[in-house]
Amino acid sequence: MPPAAKRSIGQVLPLLKNEFPDISISKIRFLESEGLVSPERAPSGYRRYADADIERLRYILRMQRDLYLPLKVIRQNLEMMDRGIEPPSADAPNGSAATPAAVDPILPDPIAASRPKPERSMKLTRRELLQVSGLSEATLIELERQQMVVPRRGSIYYGREALTVCVVARRLQEFGMDSRHMRAIKQAAEREAGLIEQAVRPYLTTSPKPAKTLHDVSQLVVHAHAAMIYTLLEG
Repeated sequence: MPPAAKRSIGQVLPLLKNEFPDISISKIRFLESEGLVSPERAPSGYRRYADADIERLRYILRMQRDLYLPLKVIRQNLEMMDRGIEPPSADAPNGSAATPAAVDPILPDPIAASRPKPERSMKLTRRELLQVSGLSEATLIELERQQMVVPRRGSIYYGREALTVCVVARRLQEFGMDSRHMRAIKQAAEREAGLIEQAVRPYLTTSPKPAKTLHDVSQLVVHAHAAMIYTLLEG
């Protein structure tokens, strides 16, 4: 490929901006630091992006935006591409083209049929949480201040629930909903959590798997909550 076909990172940015308004040079560099894209380096040290590198970036960003996949899964998909295997498509509804290991979107249909849950092994640093979710630093600070986003207990890492809240907060901003609305959602969740805890407490002492019992009841309440909201809005 002739050198003229390669682009600098500053030239790549506007090519991605229309489809990904939140993209920035720092995010592109972050994806490179994670080994997801490897542009050529000119003798001067500057990055030079070929068309294939730009398409790779588009794929990564679509998988984050449309399927909310963590970088670990996206890396696996890219390794498939590098081996000549067709990767999951961000255009496939609900990630239906994805391999079973990759099908675990951050925002699943809350009234979908129950299925076994994967191990909660997601571990994101605060920096990765910002990069993967696309949330702004200011909004994350507010969510943390309100204790809506917290690291895992006894850890500095953030899990799937934190990523879900961040993605939801970012997407709700597109509809004019800000931290005030997130606080109202948190208050409703706190009321429901208290209801579950009070109702289920007598069963936890006799259940052979109290954590599973609590999870199952929580899922039932979440499904009922979602169904009732849909009913109210459709009425």
